[in-house]
Amino acid sequence: MSVERERKPRLPPRWFVRAFWSVHRAVYRFTGGRLGLWGARANRWGTCRLTTTGRRTGRQHSVIVGYLEDGPNLITMAMNGWADGEPAWWLNLQARPDARVDLADGPRRVRARAAEGDERSRLWSRWREIDARLDAFAAMR
Repeated sequence: MSVERERKPRLPPRWFVRAFWSVHRAVYRFTGGRLGLWGARANRWGTCRLTTTGRRTGRQHSVIVGYLEDGPNLITMAMNGWADGEPAWWLNLQARPDARVDLADGPRRVRARAAEGDERSRLWSRWREIDARLDAFAAMR
């Protein structure tokens, strides 16, 4: 009798993840924003360009992150490419929650906050509907 074991998802090497996002940002900049962003759909996450204010420098910093829509709210995960530690953009938002996002259909001002309790569980379930391996990825962190 064979016992099926659930396979752990494989992450690409950290250098690859960082290079991919660097190229993604470069494509966005090089095309003047015409390429690199796409809207979220019911069964797919979208990408947006998030601009935060540095918690120490006060300078603007931009990253491209995945997001879902929850009514009028945009939801993203501060996952740092599944690496250890919190991403700098999330630390910046904790210190200065007012930010800007560029979406495929235009810019928007946002005010960030962490989801907690039942809301957090509900939003995690939404992400899990899109990526069934979410819990396995998160357990690797």
